Amino acid sequence: MGIFSSLTRDQKESIGLLQVGTFLEYFDLMLYVHMAVLLNEIFFPQSDPHTASLLTAFALCSSLAFRPIGALIFGWIGDHIGRKPTIVITTAIMAISCLVMANLPTYAQIGITAAWGVTICRIVQGISSMGEIIGAEIYLTETIKIPARYPVTALLTVSCDLGGLLALGIAFFVTSYGLNWRLAFWVGAAIAVVGAFARTRLRETPEFLEMKRQWLKKEIHEANLEGDPVHGAAYNAAWKEPIRAKTLASFFFIACGYPLCFYLAFIYFNPILKESFGYSPADIIGRNFFLVLILLVTSIFITYFSSRIHPLKINKVRGILGLLLMISLPFLIINSTNSTQLFLVQAFILIVAFQDIPSFAVFMSHFPLYRRFTFASFLWSLSRALMYVITSFGLIYLGSYFGHFGLWLIALPTAFGFLYGINHFKELERKRSLYNKCGPSIA
Repeated sequence: MGIFSSLTRDQKESIGLLQVGTFLEYFDLMLYVHMAVLLNEIFFPQSDPHTASLLTAFALCSSLAFRPIGALIFGWIGDHIGRKPTIVITTAIMAISCLVMANLPTYAQIGITAAWGVTICRIVQGISSMGEIIGAEIYLTETIKIPARYPVTALLTVSCDLGGLLALGIAFFVTSYGLNWRLAFWVGAAIAVVGAFARTRLRETPEFLEMKRQWLKKEIHEANLEGDPVHGAAYNAAWKEPIRAKTLASFFFIACGYPLCFYLAFIYFNPILKESFGYSPADIIGRNFFLVLILLVTSIFITYFSSRIHPLKINKVRGILGLLLMISLPFLIINSTNSTQLFLVQAFILIVAFQDIPSFAVFMSHFPLYRRFTFASFLWSLSRALMYVITSFGLIYLGSYFGHFGLWLIALPTAFGFLYGINHFKELERKRSLYNKCGPSIA
């Protein structure tokens, strides 16, 4: 893309390091998610299909429940110490947790302790991944200028998908050829160590360094105005850029969208595939490999078009198509007579998924710099924790009462919330005269 020609050598190096690090980080995070259909049988007691569904939901949600706490911790570190240290620390934590999982005894060896052990590792992985991806996206938002900022931050999602694709590839290879599952986690641990060392080469973002200089000036100025509360209060008001509750709520609603689509595409159909079409764990992992491949291609196309069309316009089109899909989804599932038809439904869910890509940099530009990391990471992690719990457990029980039509009770409010959030940020961009900056208006 021609827009990258304006980037400096340091900026290109930072982009490369963050892409590689994010790829490695998400390989480790998604490894257990995609192998859960096998690993849940190893680390948890054998159970009936209903309980197995609950255990699968628990395995997914265990990596998310404590994310908001991690967001407050790493958000404080990111806003007070620096973006770079946060990224390096979270990558190192991921490496340690993956190493522990590679050596963890099974349920057959130590009983319920194995279930608790793997759950704790998943919690640690979830917390570290939250700081990593948000930290990387904020780093690029503060380092790269418009219009290159949009495709550069969107590239991080491409790296996430590549990491998930590699995790699925290794999971499929291990399960298909009867290899020891621990081999996959040893590879993951080694990959995370490489990512942590690679990111030590990053430099702190210019915006954060400038904020620290201004912070120091503020402290000195406040000391000089200690006896002048009127002028001191005025200075503090100027320093503390306000953020509207509507903006926070809009970002939260947008962030709620992808957990629903991820669960529907990769987990919701698994019981149907097992019970109706006789799929084995290896079959499901192989199927998911092609789904992630579709997700990767979609992310690449979206990244490309974000250099020519304003990102919010892309999100709006996907949101409308996603809403139409959610309305028709129960009918599509009921009338699917073979696994190929279900695969097409899963693929379309990923193509029109309610994602923040490629508009994350747009959202961050409307957050105050000195509270950006904390606000973004907390809302992002809280949305995922709530939505994965609601979808994972809620759809199990809603399905028992309403069948596949129970999807509407979660999917439709999520879709409308996503579109509401996109429209709010669209109005904010119009006030800045940036909405039509990348390409012609299509709204």
